Amino acid sequence: MSDEIYHKLAKVLDTLPNGFPSTPGGAEIKMLKKIFTPEQAELFCDMRLTFETAPQVAERTGRPLEELDRQLKDMGKTGLLFSINFGGIRVFRMIPWVFGIYEFQLERLDKEFAQLNEEYAPYFGQQFFSQTPQLMRTLPVEKEISGQQEVISYEKVSDVIDANQSFLVNDCVCKKEKELLGQPCDRPMQVCLAMAPVAGVFDKSPIGKVLTKQEAHDLMKMTEEAGLVHLTYNVQGGGFYICNCCKCCCGVLRSINELGIPAPLVINSSYYAEIDADKCSSCGLCADERCQVGAIEEGDDAYHVIKNRCIGCGLCVSTCPSEAVRLVRKEKDQIVTPSVNEDAWFEERGRMRGVDFSRYK
Repeated sequence: MSDEIYHKLAKVLDTLPNGFPSTPGGAEIKMLKKIFTPEQAELFCDMRLTFETAPQVAERTGRPLEELDRQLKDMGKTGLLFSINFGGIRVFRMIPWVFGIYEFQLERLDKEFAQLNEEYAPYFGQQFFSQTPQLMRTLPVEKEISGQQEVISYEKVSDVIDANQSFLVNDCVCKKEKELLGQPCDRPMQVCLAMAPVAGVFDKSPIGKVLTKQEAHDLMKMTEEAGLVHLTYNVQGGGFYICNCCKCCCGVLRSINELGIPAPLVINSSYYAEIDADKCSSCGLCADERCQVGAIEEGDDAYHVIKNRCIGCGLCVSTCPSEAVRLVRKEKDQIVTPSVNEDAWFEERGRMRGVDFSRYK
C-alpha cells in the first residue's frame, strides 16, 4: 500500500503549531501507519482545530453523514481525534501529535510503538522545544508559594482543579512506554489527571478512574510526596490536564536531562529555588531524591541551585529537613505570562514557527 497518505498526514501534523518533524529513518511514518488506517488519515487531514459536529463536518467536506459519523466516533474512541459530549451534542476536532494523539494511545501502546517513539523522540524534542511558547508550565507545590501575595490563580494547583467539575486519572503514557522497554519507574503510574469544566464528561470513559474533586486534590498531594513535578498546559485558562512527572520517563523532563535543551525553553515557570548555605546541612536529599532536572549541586560547604536549570516546582523545598530551601518568585521582567487560552497559544506558536495553519482553524 502506498505511503502517500501517511506522508500527507505527517505534513499536516507538521503544519500545526506543535510540529511533527521528519526523520531519516521514517519512524514518524511507521507510527502513523500503526495507528491510522488510510481512510482515517485522509479524514484527519480534512478536520480542523476547532470543534465541529458530524453534520457540520459533512456539510463542509461533502462526505456522507452516516458513514462520517461512524468514522468520527471511532477515531474519537481511539484517540486520533479529540471528541467530547457537551450536553448531548458530540463534537470533534483534530489534535496535534503532542499533546494529543500520542498521549491518547495509552490503550494501544505496545513494545513496537514504544521503540518507534523512542527513536523519534530526539528529533521531535529538538524541534518542539526550540520554540516558545512552551507547551507546559510548572504548578509549584502550593504550600511553598501560599505566603507570597503575588501568586496568580492559574499558578495554584488547587485553583486549577477548582475551576473544573469532571476529573479522570489515567496511567502515565511515558511510564508505560518505559515499562514496555524494560525500564520501569519506581514511582506511581496512575498519575495523569484529565479535567473538564462540565459535570459528567468522563462518566462513560472506558479507561482510567473517575475522581471527585476532593480525590483530585488528594492525588496532587500524593504525587508531591512521591517527588513528581506538576506540569500543566501553558495557558491561563482552559487547561485540561495536569501531568505528574519524573525525570526518567517524562518526555518533557527528559528533553532537559538527556537532550540538553535549556530548561527555560522547555518549561515556563515563575519561580526558582534558593538554598540558604548557612542553614543547609548538606544531607543531599534535595539533589538526590527530589530534584527531577539536576538543578541542585553539592558545593564545598552546602548545596546550591543552578538557577537557569531550575523549573520552580518546589519539591526540594517541601522535604528539606533543615528548612534551608525556599521558592523565590522571579523578577517581573523575567516572568513570561502564559497565553490566555489554547487558541492564543496556537497563534503564537504558529507565528514563532513560521507555519501557516489557517486552513485548519
